[in-house]
Amino acid sequence: MKESHCLSKENKLAELLLHYKDMPGALIPVLQQAQEMFGYLSPELLRQISAGFKIPLSRTYGVATFYSQFHLKPRGRNIIKVCQGTACHVRGGSKVLEAIKSYMGVETGETSEDLRFTLETVACLGACGLAPVITVNEETEGQLTPDKAVKRIAGCE
Repeated sequence: MKESHCLSKENKLAELLLHYKDMPGALIPVLQQAQEMFGYLSPELLRQISAGFKIPLSRTYGVATFYSQFHLKPRGRNIIKVCQGTACHVRGGSKVLEAIKSYMGVETGETSEDLRFTLETVACLGACGLAPVITVNEETEGQLTPDKAVKRIAGCE
């Protein structure tokens, strides 16, 4: 598929659907690329993809809701993941999470109204020796206190 930076998102979506329309198993790559273009998979976007593939909306929606990589709501510019694994829990991860929630004004799984942050929890980030740990846009931050975590997040854009 050729890349054109001058096309609108809608035109890029139409080009994407045209490129993949006769390829078996193309729904997931199309959903991935559409989400990359638009930031999330809105109900209208899911309808357009279903129409483009001539498949029921329920099938498209089923795939989009089955895989955790897909998001049906807008996400923040900064994705904050707080580890809730055993090592992080024992070393104060829940206090770090509560401080972050208070600072951002959101609950786990939510995005701030200004679309600056999305807060998620994960079972383990694989950095147990640095517990408690968070990631800020894939960058790992460890040995945190609640205050250190909030200061790190406050430094985002």
